[in-house]
Amino acid sequence: MHFTAIDDFAAEISLTPLQALGIPVALVGAVFLSVGTQFQHRGVGHFEGGDQRGAHLGGSALVRLLRSRAWVVGTLLLGLAIVMQIGALALAPLIVVQPLGAVALVVTAILNSRLAKIRLDHRTIRAIVTCLVGIGIFVTVAAIFAVERPIQDRQLLTVLSLLAVALVGLGIAWWRFRGSANAIFYIVSAGVLYGFVVTLSKIVINRIISGNFEWLTIVCAVALIIAMIVGSYAVQLAHASGPPDLVIAGLTVVDPLVAVLIGVTVLGEAAATPPWAIIVFAAAGALAVWGVFQLAQHHPQIRTTEPSAEETHD
Repeated sequence: MHFTAIDDFAAEISLTPLQALGIPVALVGAVFLSVGTQFQHRGVGHFEGGDQRGAHLGGSALVRLLRSRAWVVGTLLLGLAIVMQIGALALAPLIVVQPLGAVALVVTAILNSRLAKIRLDHRTIRAIVTCLVGIGIFVTVAAIFAVERPIQDRQLLTVLSLLAVALVGLGIAWWRFRGSANAIFYIVSAGVLYGFVVTLSKIVINRIISGNFEWLTIVCAVALIIAMIVGSYAVQLAHASGPPDLVIAGLTVVDPLVAVLIGVTVLGEAAATPPWAIIVFAAAGALAVWGVFQLAQHHPQIRTTEPSAEETHD
């Protein structure tokens, strides 16, 4: 009877064994993302100001970055992370693999503590566990109910329209506040654009697999490249304005939220999900987000970059 219950539960899981392979692939990509971010942050270290306002990386600064071994290595590792992420998206639904990127935050927190020789306190460990529990619940439920369907032209046009609105809106905001924009602005901007990059990657892969490769798919690929370039520049400005923990924390919140939101509302990957599972989705996502913000707030390395009360009064 026990084995019958297990068989019945397994029959409910929507992922095939091949699709389930996307989960470990996404986890490996998250590790590459974390390590690559560390190296890139070292490369941009010359421009780092902790809470610097109006960070700017002009043409000469970008040339110096290309000469930085740490930045080049970080960029290559991030390239591998993108390849792994695309591979995961080719295997499994977006809402299953994309939240796993938050594992990069955990790796970053631990890696930073080792490099800086700072011991993680109980609040930091609690935040890490909370993040992992939230992600675990979300991905488990998504693996049971998430479904993939061929992406129609109407859905693709909707995503492209949303990206155009995002690019114009962020461009206007940057032009208006570029003199005072801080790390949070650049992190949110990059997170939004990377969320579209992931979604567009999934669309292109889906349409190629379904044999629906035509001019609209090419437009989608071009939009993907534009969003990736602008988002990457925003990440460099974020590195120039704040610590790597904050960069990763922001990206692992905003990027999955945008991608999953599009996957649910536009691509219909949660169309077969019952109402109770939607509630679990929301609760697990909120738990993971809370853990991320707690980690960003309490990680020792971030706290050591904040000015003390005496320095503030001076």
